[in-house]
Amino acid sequence: MSIFEALMMVFFGAAWPFSIYKSYKSKSNDGKSLWFLLIALFGYMFGIIHKMLYNYDNVIFMYIFNFIMIFVDSCLYLRNRMVLNKKSD
Repeated sequence: MSIFEALMMVFFGAAWPFSIYKSYKSKSNDGKSLWFLLIALFGYMFGIIHKMLYNYDNVIFMYIFNFIMIFVDSCLYLRNRMVLNKKSD
């Protein structure tokens, strides 16, 4: 296991709880991009696949945790978009 890869995952993952909280409370997508979220999801998915096939170690759990947080943020993005569309009707 690389300590530097683990630290990278910790720091990349540190921002997602704040983003999720903001999305949940504000019911707004200000400053968010669905494309960015999807690209990040695919990046983590490929990281998980790489860990499973070529370099399995405990860092895979950080990849999975970050993937889940981005998935939740993506779901909130879609929820917020539906709420905003209903308000404009």
